[in-house]
Order: sequence, then C-alpha cells, then structure tokens
Amino acid sequence: MGNTHEASRMFDTVLVANRGEIAVRVIRTLRSLGVRSVAVFSDADADARHVREADTAVRIGPAPAAESYLSVERLLEAAARTGAQAVHPGYGFLAENAGFARACEEAGLVFIGPSADAIALMGDKIRAKETVKAAGVPVVPGSSGSGLTDGQLADAAREIGMPVLLKPSAGGGGKGMRLVRDAAVLADEIAAARREARASFGDDTLLVERWIDRPRHIEIQVLADGHGNVVHLGERECSLQRRHQKIIEEAPSVLLDEATRAAMGEAAVQAARSCGYRGAGTVEFIVPGNDPSSYYFMEMNTRLQVEHPVTELVTGLDLVEWQLRVAAGERLGFTQEDVRLTGHAIEARLCAEDPSRGFLPSGGTVLRLHEPQGDGVRTDSGLSEGTEVGSLYDPMLSKVIAYGPDRATALRRLRAALADTVTLGVQTNAGFLRRLLAHPAVVAGELDTGLVERDVDTLVPDEVPAEVYAAAALLRRAARTPAARTTGWTDPFDAGDGWRLGGQRAWTAHHLRVPGRDPVTVRVRSTPDGGTELLPEGAAEPLPASAVTRSDDGHRYTFRLDGVAHTFAALPDGTWLGRDGDVWQVRDHDPVAASLSRAAHAGADSLTAPMPGTVTVVKVAVGDEVAAGQSLLVVEAMKMEHVVSAPHAGTVTELDVSPGTTVAMDQVLAVIAPTDEGEEETA
Repeated sequence: MGNTHEASRMFDTVLVANRGEIAVRVIRTLRSLGVRSVAVFSDADADARHVREADTAVRIGPAPAAESYLSVERLLEAAARTGAQAVHPGYGFLAENAGFARACEEAGLVFIGPSADAIALMGDKIRAKETVKAAGVPVVPGSSGSGLTDGQLADAAREIGMPVLLKPSAGGGGKGMRLVRDAAVLADEIAAARREARASFGDDTLLVERWIDRPRHIEIQVLADGHGNVVHLGERECSLQRRHQKIIEEAPSVLLDEATRAAMGEAAVQAARSCGYRGAGTVEFIVPGNDPSSYYFMEMNTRLQVEHPVTELVTGLDLVEWQLRVAAGERLGFTQEDVRLTGHAIEARLCAEDPSRGFLPSGGTVLRLHEPQGDGVRTDSGLSEGTEVGSLYDPMLSKVIAYGPDRATALRRLRAALADTVTLGVQTNAGFLRRLLAHPAVVAGELDTGLVERDVDTLVPDEVPAEVYAAAALLRRAARTPAARTTGWTDPFDAGDGWRLGGQRAWTAHHLRVPGRDPVTVRVRSTPDGGTELLPEGAAEPLPASAVTRSDDGHRYTFRLDGVAHTFAALPDGTWLGRDGDVWQVRDHDPVAASLSRAAHAGADSLTAPMPGTVTVVKVAVGDEVAAGQSLLVVEAMKMEHVVSAPHAGTVTELDVSPGTTVAMDQVLAVIAPTDEGEEETA
C-alpha cells in the first residue's frame, strides 16, 4: 500500500489523556515515530504501566475520575507544563466529549480526533440519525426528536411495537441501554436507563428504537483526512456481546459477501462525509442475520475503537499512526482501491469480573502475570505484576488478539493464547471467553447479539474440576516436603509423604478451598513404584500425578488431564495460585469455618454487597415494610449497576449505607427482619 508521509509536520510531544491498555497502546506508536509521550495519572495509578512506559508523566488529581481523568482543566494544565502540542484522548473518559475537543483547540492544542462539531453531531444519536438519513444511509425505525419525556418515550415505544431498545442519546458502549419486551415495565426501565445514562455520560436524554431479533452487529472502520479524502477499511463483526457490551470482535465478518461489504463501506463513507469527519472513526450497523443486505445505521463512534487491532492486523495499517498523521495535517497516503483485507483476526476482551458470580466486577492485586505475544498473537495491556485493580475505572484489563490466514486458525490461536494468559490474584473472564470461542455456533460463524445471553449457563461451569484440587494438593505437598540431604541420612518420618512401617504408604489429607467454594479434601500418597496418587473428595479413582510438569524457574507447574491444562504458580508467601482461564486461589483452610455460608456469617436477614463499589440509590428507610423481591438499593462498580432486593417480606431494622457510601464485597448493607409467618391479616 503506497504512502506519502510528511514527517516534518509530525508533533514533537503528545499528551495521552487516558490510562490503562489504550494509553500503553498509544505510547507504543508514539515511540515508534520518535514522538515524546506524556502520560497522566491519578493517585490510584501512580505506579501504573502507562506511567512507567511514557517519556514523562504528570499527576492530575486524586483517584476518582471526576477529579482526574475527566478534569479538562487539569489535563490542559498538564499539557501546558510539558510542552505538548497535541492530545490523544484514547477511548472512554473524554474521547467523545465535544467540550474537551473545543477546549484543546482554544488552548492551542491539536485534538487528535474529529472536530468538536462532528463529535457533538454524532454524539447526539437523534441528530446523527437524522443527518445520515438525509445523506441516504438507512436507519433503524425509532423515535424522533430530542428531549422526549418519559411518557413520550413510552408512547413511541408502544407505537413502534414491542420489543424496543432504550438508548442514551449522548453515549455508547452499551451503558444505559435497555431491551424492553413488556410494555408494563416501560416506566421502570426508562427510569433505570436515564439513571445509568446520567451516571455514565452526564446526560439522561433517551431515544427508543425497534429491536431486531437475532441481529448481528457489524461496524465499518473509516479514516478521513482534512483534505476531503475518506476511505473505509472493511468491517468488524461485533455480535458476541453480553449486556450490550462487546466481548469478542473479528475482521472480516463471515456474513458479508464482497457486494454487501462494498455497499456498507460506501454507506459508512457517506455517513462520515455528512458530518465533515476527520481522523479514525467507526460507523455501526445492525444487520438482520437472515438478510445481510438489509442493514441499518445505529451510531457513529467518533474515536478509536477498543477493537481496532483486528482491523490493523488484516489491513497492515497502524490506526494510531494514521490518527497522528491526519491530525498533523497529512493526506491519506492511499486510496480505497489500495485497501486489501488479508487473513482473519479475532480479539477477546479480558475483564476483571467473576463469571461464576453473575459477572460481577472483581478486583485485587496482580500477583503473577503472563501475557502471550508472537506467533500470530498480540496482547494490548495496561497490566504489570503488582497492579492494583479496583472498582473506580472500567473493568477491561487487556485485549488478546490472534491473527491467522483463515478464521479457523485465528480461533485456535486465540483459544490457546487465552489458555496461556495468567493474571493471578485478579479474577477474570478468560476461561469464559475460551469456552465461548469453542461454542459450536461461534466456530461455525452463526452469530447474533443474543447468543451469549441464551447460552451463558453452559459457558460458566458450576464446579471446580477435581484435577485443580489434585494438582494443588500435590504442589502444596511438594512445597512442604523437606529437601533431601546431600549427605547423611533423612528421617522418613520427616518426609511428609505418608511413609509408615510396613505395608503401603498412608494417604495424607490436604484440605483445600477455592474462594467462594466449600473446602475439598484431597488425599495424596506415594506408590510402590515411586509415583504419586491423588484422590480428590468424590473422585471414584485416584488421579495420576505424572502429568504434572515444572517450569524451568520452579515457580510454575502445569497439570494436564484429558486435554485440559491447569497452571499453578507459587507466590513468595508460599500460597499456591492456579488457573484454567479463570483464577483459582487454593490455600490452607479450616473446614469448619469454610462450611459457614455468607448468609450465616452475616446473618440470614442481612443484605450484603455483591461486589466492591459505591451505593448509588437507597429506596428505603429504617422501619419501612418491604415485600419479598422488592428493589431496595443499587450498588455501582466499574460502570455496572447491581440491584439489591429484599430476600423476604419484612421490616427494615438496620440501614448502614446512604447514597455515595463506598462498600466492600460482602459488607452488610441492611437488615430485614422477616414478617412473622404466624401472623394473619385481618379485615
């Protein structure tokens, strides 16, 4: 692909107004271009990877994003202090904030993205639909006009016909979106959507659109310079979603033929031209799976997308580099005819969440880290060992991307890469993603946006595999067994391997627990031939230990059984951690204490926090009578809301939180004294 670069016009210093993996990603390209990078950080990120990898870094405030990463004033001050000529916003935070883009311009800084006017136009979903519709781009049937009241939204929904999708006008990423199939719950869903939209975007304006059953979500990457040149770089399939959040993306889509790809690409180019777009952007379409030629514009994201690496791998282009070149005034060095899609790429988003607990946000310290690279695999990450993952920011930690000459190869490589990803100490969705990528429908390319939700129960195993406990018991035994003396005699009673006078060696019991699970007893003994047998509780036969291999550094062990690999790592304190895509933390435990349930520990009438976060809504007061299942509180973490409901009918006797209270996982929020079942209502 031909290029004409005007390197003399490139910036000397660029401030990256973001954090985490996207900040690291942008810094990587800045370094390759010889451009000085400036990172910014809150107190929570003082030792973060993006801070260490930048050429210089500036503190911009305390941990809350509103006082740091969302503070336009502090970002501009940081740019002025470091002599930055331009600002790259990444994605999230202020990336699609027209006010920030305008403030940069007024401060004499180049905003690496579209104009403030284009951001404002496409950021308003209602105006955006009207604009692209006028340019001949097909749009989804829905409400018209801004500032609709709750009643007007409900009327529009009923007129369109159920099911409908409620969407915030000011934002994207699935936040605040609500699928409503029953008109009876419209009022509650509209209120919840407004609340989420206000919290995420500072604007609770909503619109309503027709819901297309079993749709596919396909987006087109566009690139435009400031000289009137606009091209598209093909499509990305983003249909694998959970709660309207993308989790797997790929390029190209198996659904589109060349004619449909060209037509959708041209529609995306027209959408970009309709708002005078400049830079990298994405036009998103909803596509009926049974009729790909019937595609509808949903929205335009006026920034770099999380899933941009798959487009980079199939086109050979560095999108961040072209963002910088376009912002510096260069022309695109290629035309539409030069764009070629070669091979296949798939990306998985690694998030701090616990699939076994309903995907609630997780947190902790990254104790051991291994991120695969090379051989068709790329990891974009903001992690390092020692990183503290909290509830203040987005739960996405990294992205694992695989490339191959065809889709089947890319799928295999990505599954293997996820199995080789280690983030010990923080629960992630890696195992869930690996199982999803092996789902028959995914392998066949038969995707739709509801697939994950329909089959989620089959993708989240209920039990910890017996071999996890078996390997942990073996490794713990190895860690506790004294090293053989090089000279002299070793007392067999000190070996801890079950040796006894006469007969076969005895079983040695190890009591192990995975957090959130009951303890399991694993029995270990040596065999006459010098091997080892492992008998987990409930197992019909002992498991062989011969499948356990030790890494060269002695810190990692891998246990393979029936084609499944579980890796364990030793920590400095002697604790053994392990994973199978998910994080296993196996440690010594008192079986009696472990048998206590969370409810018994906190009190059967107690409501506890399902995740670390902040209480945003309290709907009751002490003394209130509540019904079973009644919504009482809302806890928010990592931009996710969780409603806490009454476990039974009763009276609120204790209320320990108020809106704004920060809570830890399992912290008691309130106590509901049950209604006496012996009492009967009287007329």
